[in-house]
Amino acid sequence: MLDVIGLAKRFGGLRAVAEVTFQVAPGSIAALIGPNGAGKTTVFSLISGFLTPDAGRIRLAGTDITGWPPERICRAGLVRTFQLVQPFATLSVRENIAVGAHLHIKNRAAALAEAARIGGRLGMGPMLDQRADRLTVAGRKRLELARALATRPRLLLLDEVMAGLNPTEIDQVVPLIADIRATGTTILLTEHVMQAVARLAEIAHVLNNGTIIAAGTPAQIAADPAVIEAYLGHGAAQMLAGAAHA
Repeated sequence: MLDVIGLAKRFGGLRAVAEVTFQVAPGSIAALIGPNGAGKTTVFSLISGFLTPDAGRIRLAGTDITGWPPERICRAGLVRTFQLVQPFATLSVRENIAVGAHLHIKNRAAALAEAARIGGRLGMGPMLDQRADRLTVAGRKRLELARALATRPRLLLLDEVMAGLNPTEIDQVVPLIADIRATGTTILLTEHVMQAVARLAEIAHVLNNGTIIAAGTPAQIAADPAVIEAYLGHGAAQMLAGAAHA
């Protein structure tokens, strides 16, 4: 579904992303993880058209979308959420979701009906007529997810959709994401909540200092010395191995 090939981006003298290459298979859930500042959000912005790469190619279902603007990429079926959720504050939840539905549905009544269906699917039925600025953090995260789903994505990029949620709220969101995949949407997520990554992702790509340092199942990368050191610092892998042996 997605091919990222040799992606690179600089901001002045800062190398944010360098030679990033990975694939996301159709119908899968993949994760892009790494410590803070690794370049994950930059990669998401490059894939979704909010930034233009200095080098590399991006292909969606075989079509080269490199350099396309975000609205064209969205129409092609790739849409992202944002870590900092910014709904249309004075609109209702239903109207916010309908903004996404209007990408494919011109009629207002039909778009609002589609918004109600998607909101109900994500457990937001009782909130549909509530103003978006009155939602909790968890409610706003669901709204961001619902608005993205309303665009009918083939590939959904989730940028830390569980950030700021408590363990109970995370347990509620994980099955929602699994259900989205079960209905045919491919998902690439970036997330710091590792238990959620372990429950959802079939493969994880680990980014550090703008480059991919490991890829594999969540269990495989959790045991990878390069990944341990990226998160915990130089020498951490050897120290943990020694402690386990002891």
